[in-house]
Amino acid sequence: MYNKISILFIFVLFYSCGTYNSIDTFYNAHKNDDQVTAVRVPQFMLTLISGISPEMQSLIGNTRDLRYMQFPSSTPARTQFLNQQMNGITGNSFIEVYRKNDDLKRNVVSIREKRNSVKEILIYNNNAESASFLYFNGDFDPVKVREMVKNNEFETLGNNVMNEYLPNISPEN
Repeated sequence: MYNKISILFIFVLFYSCGTYNSIDTFYNAHKNDDQVTAVRVPQFMLTLISGISPEMQSLIGNTRDLRYMQFPSSTPARTQFLNQQMNGITGNSFIEVYRKNDDLKRNVVSIREKRNSVKEILIYNNNAESASFLYFNGDFDPVKVREMVKNNEFETLGNNVMNEYLPNISPEN
């Protein structure tokens, strides 16, 4: 009896530690920080965005969750803190497909796969003045994702999606 309870307790402990480093936890922990822009796109808006053009349909695809967050990263300590938190999120469960480091500056594209499909894409940029992440959860064609990585299309994707397709969402509104 005690062995079963001990095993259950250990399982719960490992599960709770594993969920600490997740997009949900990070998003919820920082969405109320000062000077943070946080956008979580609802499903109906994803449908509208994907209908704009064949290119957007290809990009958005079968996205179920799209989040964007931009936050200040103006001190070396803050930049290092944000870089470490993103490394914690992507550390074991994501496959890093692109990384560009320049001192504390980062540009990282990580994916999570299931069988022959990409299920999650996380794009993290930190230029040591501001940092951002763009997160897609859905069902994506790995060939298309690989092509986008190869052509460096993820470097500016977050800002382009937010500026072009969600112009009415801003911190001032």
